[in-house]
Formats: sequence, C-alpha cells, structure tokens
Amino acid sequence: MGTQFRYDVMIIGGFGRVGLPLGIMLADVGFQVALYDIDTAKRAKIEAGEMPFIEYDAEPILKRVIGKTLQVAEGIDEVARSEAVIITIGTPVDEYLNPKTRPILKLAEQMIPYLQADQCVILRSTVYPGTTTNLAEFLRLRGAKVHLAYCPERVAEGYAVRELRELPQIISGVTEVASRRAERLFKCLGMEIIRVSVQEAELIKLFCNAWRYIQFAITNQFYMIATEHGADYSRIYHAITDNYERGQAFPRPGFTAGPCLLKDTLQLAAFYDNHFQLGHAAMMVNEGLPNFVVSHLRRDLRGELHNVRVGILGMAFKADIDDMRDSLSYKLVKILGFHGAVVVCSDEYIKDPAFVSKEELLATCRVVIVGVPHSPYKSLTVPDGVHLVDLWGVLRKPAGNQGTPWLEAARGQLGQPKE
Repeated sequence: MGTQFRYDVMIIGGFGRVGLPLGIMLADVGFQVALYDIDTAKRAKIEAGEMPFIEYDAEPILKRVIGKTLQVAEGIDEVARSEAVIITIGTPVDEYLNPKTRPILKLAEQMIPYLQADQCVILRSTVYPGTTTNLAEFLRLRGAKVHLAYCPERVAEGYAVRELRELPQIISGVTEVASRRAERLFKCLGMEIIRVSVQEAELIKLFCNAWRYIQFAITNQFYMIATEHGADYSRIYHAITDNYERGQAFPRPGFTAGPCLLKDTLQLAAFYDNHFQLGHAAMMVNEGLPNFVVSHLRRDLRGELHNVRVGILGMAFKADIDDMRDSLSYKLVKILGFHGAVVVCSDEYIKDPAFVSKEELLATCRVVIVGVPHSPYKSLTVPDGVHLVDLWGVLRKPAGNQGTPWLEAARGQLGQPKE
C-alpha cells in the first residue's frame, strides 16, 4: 500500500451480494478494505458483524475482520484514500429491456474529484460490451489519470466465499499496468488468473450467463412439449441422465429467474442488434413457464380457479437463498390472482409478514405449487387430497396419493440453482 493511502481497496457497492463477500475475503487475507454503499439500511448489521443476506460461510469471517482490516466508509470521498477502487454496482435494464449504461458514468462523475494519479480502478459489474473503454475515455477527458481494469465476477450467489477461492478470475485492463495491478490483487486470494482483452472479458461474462439461460430454456421447452402430449417428463429426464455421461449436464426444468441471466441475455441481444434469436427464444420459454403451469392447472381443474386456495412454496429466485429479485414466483402470484385464486405464499429465507409457514400452507391449500426447491422442503409430505405442482420433484406424497401425472417431476436430487 502506498504511504499516501489509508486503504488498499475501496469497494463501491460494498454492501451488496457481489461487493460484500469480496471485501470480506480481501480483508481476511490482510488488505485494508473500505466498503461504501448508498444502501445505508444494511450498515448497522455489517458493522455488528452480521451478514444482511444469506452468504454461506461469510459471517464468521465478517466477525473476524470488521473494524480491523474491514471498515465502512462514510462517503465516496474515501476514494481519495484508496490505492485501488473496485466498482460492483448493479447494471439493470430499463423499462424497454435495453441496458442502462448511465449509472456507471454517473458514479464516475461522483468519483472524479477524488481520484488520484496512478490509482487502479477495477470495474467488476456486468456491463454492456464497450462500457469499459467508454469509461476509460470518459475519465481521460476529465483529467483522471487512473489505470482501469475490467475483472468480472462469476460466482454463484450465496456461495461467493467458497468460489472466490476456487474459480479462475478473468483479468483484463485498458492498459498493461491496469492488468498487472488487478492480477496482483486477485492473486492474493489464491485463485487462478486468466488474462484476456477487455472486449473478451465483457463478452465472457455475457456469454456465460446467456448460455446458462438457454440451457434452462431447453429443458423447460422439452418439459412443455412432453406435457402437451401427455408424456411423463420425469421418466424422460431420468432416462436421459441416468448413467449416461453425455446427459449429466442436462438441467431439470423449473423457474429460471434472478437479476442476471435474463438481463445479461438481453444485453447481449442489444449488442448484437437484436439478432440473438436463441436468446429471445429462451426468454419467451423461461418467462412463459408460469403461464404454462397455470394454463395446465386450469385445464386439470376444469377451468375453475376462482376462490381456490393455492399455495406457493418458495418465493426466492433460486434454492436456499433469500433473494427475491425477479423471482418468477411473484409472476405466478399475479397470474393466479388474475384467474381468481386465493394465493398463499411461504418461503424459508425471505421474511415477509404476509407469508405463512410451510406447514400451514400444506394444511390449508387445495393446490400447492413448488416455486423453488429449498432444501427444507425435502422433509415435507403432501397431505392426501392436495393437488401438487412440483416441477423440481422435491416434495413427497403419502402412499395412495397419486396426484396428477403431468404435474410431477423426478424424485431425488434437487435441481441446480438457476443463477
């Protein structure tokens, strides 16, 4: 650390699901780290050594480093006291499903008065291709003589602490100095480094998420095809994957959502002048699955959902986390409500006073839909007479309760997280 700097690293967006785990890990290997975030609601918990969201294995490390090598910055002016600045703010799409690029430039405008010559600025947010070089030019024209790198994160939400130690880190820089300094920083976490160009790094992140999104769309489309023709997809899936090496990567069907996969597929489509037909098709399939489920539920119940009590187990966007951003379970709530159903929701990790316990939901609902396969659901048994919609195959039924064949998926292993 240079003598003029108080911190080795400042993380902007440091209370979030990308920034906070990274800050904890860097502080744990001895860096002096400052966290800055406009989401002040999380500050008290973090300063008390408590994680404000589920991130497995993180809280013991947070308790160990907070107030020592990990500090909470009072304001963005602390940029001036940090040798490296890592940007982890969100990059959403707008109401027209186009990428929002302005938040990065707006942040840069706020940082410019505090940037010091020879600082390393690392952009870690997922960005529209070309954003990094545009940001470099934006800073140069305003006299900021910094070294800009782009180093995308690729960890699974909830498992960042584990994966930051294990997954290779993509490193790119607008200058060679930026690449070298970013590499030196991330190498301290013990990870393998892969050096690429800035454009390649931006596309790697988008390609990875779009590829996963398309994979899930394939199995969801196959599920729809089988169901429409009266075939049991659980038996098909078992036959495809059981002891067949080339079928092992075949994902299970289920709601595919969250703040990244759809968004990044749309960013890639926009970059390719909306010629990304596979991405658009995947969006239609994955976003259409809740409608498909309700349509078949209405057919199975002979069109009558009015005043039927329907329970949704799991409102997060993937299993065993507390993040509800862009969860398709909420879309399911709206569709069911449109058709007159009385919808009851439950989740093991999201705190909402309107939710009921999983036990109450099973005991009081005529129809139960599994929105996401949280691990605690594996121990549940569906009561006799309950109409079950379980694409994931996570719930058990008592003997004699055969349910409805099209509604059931394979039993056993849970589907992989859809993010």
